[in-house]
Amino acid sequence: MSVQAGIWNLDGKPVIHELLSRLSLSVAEYGPDGETILVEGQVGISYRSFHTTSESRLEHQPYIFEDRKVITWDGRLDNRDALIDQLGNRFPDGCSDVAIVAAAFERWGTDCFKKLTGDWALAIWNPRKREIILARDYMGVRHLFYYPNPRRLIWCSHLAPLAFLGDTFTLCEDYIAGYLSLWPEAHLTPYREIRSVPPATFVCISHNEASIHPYWSFNPQLKTRYKTDAEYEEHFRYLLRQSIHRRLRTDSPILAELSGGLDSSSIVCVADDILLKQGSESPSLDTFSFYDRDEPDEEDFLYLTKVEERRGRPGHHAELQASGDTFPLECPQFFATPGFGARRELTTALSDTIRLGRYRVVLSGTGGDEFLGQALNPRVQMADLLLHLRLRELGELLVAWSLSIKRPLVQLFFQSSLLILPTSLRAIITPTAKRDSWVNSRFARTYRLSHRRLEAAEGPWLWLPSARDALQTYEVLARQSTYTQPPIAEMRYPYLDQQLTEFLVSIPTDQLLRPGDRRSLLRRALVDLVPPEILSRRTKAGTGRCISLTLDKHWTFLDGLLSSLLVSDLGYVNQEEFRAALKEAKNGLISVNILRLLKTLALEMWLREGAVRGVISIPSFLQKGSSEDRDSLKAGPSLAI
Repeated sequence: MSVQAGIWNLDGKPVIHELLSRLSLSVAEYGPDGETILVEGQVGISYRSFHTTSESRLEHQPYIFEDRKVITWDGRLDNRDALIDQLGNRFPDGCSDVAIVAAAFERWGTDCFKKLTGDWALAIWNPRKREIILARDYMGVRHLFYYPNPRRLIWCSHLAPLAFLGDTFTLCEDYIAGYLSLWPEAHLTPYREIRSVPPATFVCISHNEASIHPYWSFNPQLKTRYKTDAEYEEHFRYLLRQSIHRRLRTDSPILAELSGGLDSSSIVCVADDILLKQGSESPSLDTFSFYDRDEPDEEDFLYLTKVEERRGRPGHHAELQASGDTFPLECPQFFATPGFGARRELTTALSDTIRLGRYRVVLSGTGGDEFLGQALNPRVQMADLLLHLRLRELGELLVAWSLSIKRPLVQLFFQSSLLILPTSLRAIITPTAKRDSWVNSRFARTYRLSHRRLEAAEGPWLWLPSARDALQTYEVLARQSTYTQPPIAEMRYPYLDQQLTEFLVSIPTDQLLRPGDRRSLLRRALVDLVPPEILSRRTKAGTGRCISLTLDKHWTFLDGLLSSLLVSDLGYVNQEEFRAALKEAKNGLISVNILRLLKTLALEMWLREGAVRGVISIPSFLQKGSSEDRDSLKAGPSLAI
């Protein structure tokens, strides 16, 4: 959560302290615990602290090696003790994470990155080699962006300071294609000139040359096999408990998201058991829940209170009442990436709770759906059996799933068979790969949107469907992590723990998903900790009503906006089809592609803002827009460095 940034003047000119300070000041709210700036000739490095552990309060960053290398580190090192043992050094009690990481880099060089467990991002300046190394954790939970140009290299934990330098950037259409299909690739940003350090990767930059090196990759050969369910359950309990315990390491109050679903409830219940039996430095662990009783089939309140009863105390509640302003249709400020984000009412309530309670750490259930089997397609299991010619087992599973999800057996067999085909063929045959009606067909063909819709990452065709599905799960979450808006507290994700996820993708899929029993392993393993009402829950409330209300309330404004669309002028969208789809959503016809529809609307508004503020170069917009249009918005933030 701390902020690291730097400037390297490649033309040899000295860095001006004031310019670096201005860059740092633009993200001051994310690093409120002090600022340190180091300027040595043509390199300047800034660090703004956000303390969440007692060890972090003892840090001195930027951290300087004996040979004058400099490192900045934003992260939580989970395997501190193991690394100290391997290094054999005599570290003082309570030594900082950055000191351990620096010693690891001295011993193993860039090979140390694969040894670091936790959420982290770092930058290392080597004056002797005249190179900068930027690296991120395996899932990319912590962010790091860089902007190279012929005169200088600038890097920062946040994208906004780079986007608001005062330069005008070119729109990256590869990013737009990823945005309109699923998630953009994790090395891209909306600006062609600015890049993100990819997860599980380090970038080495020497003058104008940048080389990208992965230090971790998905391994489809990794297999974990036991004889009994009980052995899988025991291993899972150990890893989940370890993951949550790691994320309880803080001397600040902890806030845990609690929806009443299996993922968040399990985190809270396991955390309570850890605190009861092992204790924690944290003074408290409280919960935050939200619900909207006006939404059809709203059940969250009923279930989350079961966890509160088990805990013996209520948590913070936000009862949402959609008033037709769920997502912002005006832009008081320009964000670095397009998107509406979470419901505005929810964002406000959570921010207020964090500030008033002085919480610095928030536990989130993100990744639970994907890694624990809720999102796993049962056809993947059947495709694996078909490839292995285990026809008897395939027949039994087909019958069981046909009865469970009420689909014809022949249809299930056909759909399972499709998963064996190469992506190029499935993109033609599979209905879910078809482009949305409002997406321009030429743009969809050029950027292969159907392929992107099917696969976030394309593993070799000869991999089992379950291996390709696991790779896609990892890739989607890594991309999602990269484009999460910066929070005001440190978000921690137990289900994204590296050792836990590597275990979950290495076990047989029938441990996670059984006919009529999604999240099977989680339900079995935590039967003594999680309330039975939660373990038996099979439903989840929707949020479609608030979307229709917002579109309806602001339709007059939207109708005017839709008469001339930048996304249409740029060749991304068919204007009339897009308007018709939005009108259907306004009238309450919420389709399965509603999120992509809203993302497209958010993209239109973001493009207009970016063009007016001079952040993005879109000549066609500036030429046809009136002076009143261009002057209707205040000038955006500019660091002008």
